[in-house]
Amino acid sequence: MRTQVGIVGAGPAGLLLSHLLHLHGISSVVLEAHTRDYVEHRVRAGVLEQGTVNILREAGLGARLDAEGMRHEGIELRFDGEGHRVPMAELTGRAITVYGQQEVVKDLVARRLADGADIRFEVSNVRLDGLTGDEPTIRFHHDGKEQELICDVIAGCDGFHGISRPTVPAGELTVYEREYPFAWLGILAEARPAVDELIYCLHHNGFALYSMRSEHVSRLYLQVPTDEDIGDWPDDRIWEELATRFRLTGSDWRPTEGPIFDKGVTPMRSFVTEPMQYGRLLLAGDAVHIVPPTGAKGLNLAVNDVWIMSRALDAWFNGRDDGPLRSYTRDALQRVWRAQHFSWWMTSMLHRFGDDPYQHRLQIAQLRNVVDSPAYATALSENYVG
Repeated sequence: MRTQVGIVGAGPAGLLLSHLLHLHGISSVVLEAHTRDYVEHRVRAGVLEQGTVNILREAGLGARLDAEGMRHEGIELRFDGEGHRVPMAELTGRAITVYGQQEVVKDLVARRLADGADIRFEVSNVRLDGLTGDEPTIRFHHDGKEQELICDVIAGCDGFHGISRPTVPAGELTVYEREYPFAWLGILAEARPAVDELIYCLHHNGFALYSMRSEHVSRLYLQVPTDEDIGDWPDDRIWEELATRFRLTGSDWRPTEGPIFDKGVTPMRSFVTEPMQYGRLLLAGDAVHIVPPTGAKGLNLAVNDVWIMSRALDAWFNGRDDGPLRSYTRDALQRVWRAQHFSWWMTSMLHRFGDDPYQHRLQIAQLRNVVDSPAYATALSENYVG
């Protein structure tokens, strides 16, 4: 088989890249290790920046997003038993939209298949060869036989644990990494959200986040130790701890409770690989960078990566200009490092780092700067909405 761009990974990055290339008249084949059902129901991110929403709309993918997505024009910062709203739309003219990553993937799969795309689920034993030549090749096992896909370019959109980045020879990539001394215990509950906008909370017991995935599903998080056993957290304990951390002084307010149908513990880390390309291999999304979810940047960075990549490939295939392709790493990393800084800043401001009372008071001072100063609030808002 032959195609112009072989795409490894059918997450939002790989599928959106395939669609954007299709709009430019560039052929692609998408290879995915999991089943279609798995990728369409894998719950991950859910906060879309204004720019991400604009890209999806301009690509003809906005119908269900506009009908079902929840537009949020602010967030709440809660600390010392008080809530403070940051009016992001008022400060920036932009907003965020809550629309689950799995819903974005469903929209992309449906659109790509309707357009006749070649998406191959449940492939295995994927290997990349000839990355520095003119015909890089993807070999893989599918439908009971070995297959070979000859490409002009390969796009590695297969996440942190994928095979694309590790295929690059040792010494060609530089890794910048930081692991945080805590994790998030996250739940999905069949409970109508008790709030209209996200709440970020700093409490003596640790960070908490009140989010949602729809009008009937709440997504909530608690800061826990990295080695926490999810078995030590029965549902009643989770709800009681959430109520404790979100409690307002003089109020009995608490999250709306409901059946918890998913829960797990996720360690926090920051990770960046440079460069984001090697020969004819271009890398995007979690394959080359990870951010703590505090800043809600992971999915949005992946979308930005493939938007830049699609324009570079259009210039190369259709305009005979390899300049944007050669500068892909430089162009993408500008946004990546800004998002890294914002995610680190939000994480550092809102999480407990041990029992140091001095650091806790510094965090409170920083939060008061944000809620009392229009300049600080605007800086947070500009970064949050994108």
